[in-house]
Amino acid sequence: MEPAFAIVSLAVFGDFTVTDRWTKKQVHCIYQALIVAIATRHADAVDIKFLVDGKTVWVALPHPAWVEYKKRTGKSITDSLAVEIAGHYLQTALQSGEGLGCEMYSLTIEETLTHLDAVVSAMQEPASVPE
Repeated sequence: MEPAFAIVSLAVFGDFTVTDRWTKKQVHCIYQALIVAIATRHADAVDIKFLVDGKTVWVALPHPAWVEYKKRTGKSITDSLAVEIAGHYLQTALQSGEGLGCEMYSLTIEETLTHLDAVVSAMQEPASVPE
């Protein structure tokens, strides 16, 4: 069976810098851990931990998103892709002014799939070549 996507480990959203909308401050985000939340907080989710300027921030992706994506596409969400989805969400939250205050963000199935689509689109775009 072929992998769903060829993703370079933590290609874009595992370690990134983004400008917070309100403070205009550059915020450094780095992926730290992925934990199945059933074991840790009895939730039907995968928790992805980032350090955001040294502070812990969790992004919870609901397990039913894995099932829905498989049903829609026949492909699986890998651990690496889950990190990319969570990182994309975190970057978007910080840029839009939703970030820097919450320790835990819980996404819906549709939010998860929307960010997944954005990540997949970004990874399929050809790299810009300097002239």
